[in-house]
Amino acid sequence: MRSTLQTILRALRSPSAGVLALGAALSFAPTAHADALKDLEKPFTAALQGGSFAYALVLIFVAGLATSLTPCVYPMIAITVSVFGARNTQSRREAALLSSVFVLGIAALFTPLGLFAATTGGVFGAALASPIVLVVLAILFLALAASMFGAFDLDLPSGLKNRLATVGGVGYKGAFFIGVCCALIAAPCTGPVVGFLLTWVATTGNVAFGGVAFFVYALGLGMLFWIVGTFSVSLPKSGQWLEWGKSVFGLVMVVAAVYYLRDLIPGLMDIPKHTTAFLATGAALLVAGIAIGAVHLSFHDHALSSRVRKGLGVLTSVAGLSAMIGYLLALPPGAHIVWESDYQAAATRAKASNKPLLVDFSASWCGACQELEHKTFSDPRIVREGSRFVPVRVDLSPGKDSPESRQILASYAQRGLPLVVFHKGSGEAAARVTSFVEPEEFLGLMKGVH
Repeated sequence: MRSTLQTILRALRSPSAGVLALGAALSFAPTAHADALKDLEKPFTAALQGGSFAYALVLIFVAGLATSLTPCVYPMIAITVSVFGARNTQSRREAALLSSVFVLGIAALFTPLGLFAATTGGVFGAALASPIVLVVLAILFLALAASMFGAFDLDLPSGLKNRLATVGGVGYKGAFFIGVCCALIAAPCTGPVVGFLLTWVATTGNVAFGGVAFFVYALGLGMLFWIVGTFSVSLPKSGQWLEWGKSVFGLVMVVAAVYYLRDLIPGLMDIPKHTTAFLATGAALLVAGIAIGAVHLSFHDHALSSRVRKGLGVLTSVAGLSAMIGYLLALPPGAHIVWESDYQAAATRAKASNKPLLVDFSASWCGACQELEHKTFSDPRIVREGSRFVPVRVDLSPGKDSPESRQILASYAQRGLPLVVFHKGSGEAAARVTSFVEPEEFLGLMKGVH
């Protein structure tokens, strides 16, 4: 069951049974950014924790495909394909080429966003250490969720959309530029997803993967355009199901807001448990929320009972999905090193007892730190070997960070995270880890320190 959930969640966040799973594929410093890629949050969290970059890209592609089913994009697919001439070609090969160039136009707009987000990840990572920034991000995601639930519309002026849709004319040049413009026209519905992806990519700091991630998202977004343009197929007419899709994305945004606030709400991080009962409770809440009306009902319904059911369904679904995510982020009881929190006291005790000291600098916003926690520090061999160390963790998470913690980090001449330092019993630093390493390599380092 856990593997099934990881399939849904290797992404923070998104939820109607199957469509919900698809949504979940979307859904979390002093100058710090992880040298190795791990997550978010949060939602590609599990995929990246397992090092499954290919699977994460599949989820991103599905996210793009899901975005193409929103009211901002879906209704204009057939019209747009007709504008750049894919349906008037003499051969399927030419139609496929035109459609491919159109999709590359979409990618030409999105890919630089991923590269920019990754290259500026250090700045973003530093910002994530501020509770104020986290609250602002949570408010932003809640506002985006409100737009998805119909509180207000994000849209471009119709005149501008019509003008953009005809830029370039027919042919390859026209198809490319219409693709670029199509990405702009779709902005009201891609905004929430792109905003989340930008945030996620920025936390990873991996430039190559950031660019690839947004390129793959663009391919997903353009897939239906390519199919219609190449094979001249007719898509189902727009209908209520498009609004259901917006509700799914609304749920995604609310869960993302909860994710960013998780460190700032006292006791919230202590609730998730890595137990079958906790997972089953989360799944039951999610299913119940959908059944109550989280997706298929509307806040615009004239009946008060429908609006109340919608609200109750949203709250229940968010609680359920958050619980399922929490299950994956939590460690099984006893499957981790028990860290001390007082650095000076731990260092003094280690020196007095001539025991090696293990210092871990960690933070909830650090992807590779969380990967170390879930894959390496939870390995039974590491836990056993750690018993001969004095282990201490310097936590730089929001709400726990302090000038003293930053000063300790600076004393190691390290600007970013992750950082794990091994000290010999004499107090001398013996080795350090500055990126995610597999348990076998980490165990080898531990055994070499006495």
